[in-house]
Amino acid sequence: MTEDAPVDDELLTIGAFAARARLSAKALRLYDRLGLLTPAHVDEASGYRYYRADQVEHARLVALLRQLDMPLARIAEVVGAEGGAQAADLLAGWWADVETRVAGQRTLAEYLRGRLSGRSSEMYGKFVVETVDVPAQVVITESRHTLADELPTWIGGSLERLTGAARECGGVTGAPFVVYHAEVSMESDGPAESCVPVADEAAARAWAERAGRAWETRVRVEPAARLAFTRITKAQVAHPQILAAFEAVEQWMAGQGLKPAGPCREVYFADWDAAGPQDPVCDIAFPVIR
Repeated sequence: MTEDAPVDDELLTIGAFAARARLSAKALRLYDRLGLLTPAHVDEASGYRYYRADQVEHARLVALLRQLDMPLARIAEVVGAEGGAQAADLLAGWWADVETRVAGQRTLAEYLRGRLSGRSSEMYGKFVVETVDVPAQVVITESRHTLADELPTWIGGSLERLTGAARECGGVTGAPFVVYHAEVSMESDGPAESCVPVADEAAARAWAERAGRAWETRVRVEPAARLAFTRITKAQVAHPQILAAFEAVEQWMAGQGLKPAGPCREVYFADWDAAGPQDPVCDIAFPVIR
């Protein structure tokens, strides 16, 4: 028997099925190995694969989804969905994520074009940089090693947890902030440290003793400092716009003869959920000395 010979009226050899599905036999073997399209029958003696005619549409769907560069795990979800409506919703959700990622990449490409073409000074000129003196603060903190794509979710969750915990520590006494002890990018994972200033140091240390093991929490006294900062909108917090803000502050510091006295930070002084895209929500700041 050859691999292209029909077994019966209902089953098709891999060659005949591949022709109907307008795919290669190699692709069908790959789909089988990945669990995306299982043959209706495999001959135990020869190992030949056979398919039903009604599997053609399934095979074409898998091939089309792969043309979208959809991850194999997500393809399995779509083709395994209970009904077309659920499959369509899964596809729509994934595609929305793709468009968000591409929009971010487009913005990053434009940002890099500005840097490479020497227009970076124009970008930095859009930011107003000032200094402010801040007193020493008792802060409760949560730290995590995280890559850039997970950072926004972690910041939101950690600040929410810490703000809730602050009720046990005498209440919040200042704007929450996030300190970057090392670079956070898609190649570097920090760590980052979320911080919420609180009133009662003794109560805060008691809280940290209870919660520390679960969330890498601790209490420390943030020393008084002079901060060089620029204020940005909610839209500018998105990557890579925020990179230009950090670099604008660094350029201003160099021009003023100031040096960093500690790690950079983002200070969140506004209600994030209530703010619109153009509302100021965050200060990009560096502790500085001469």
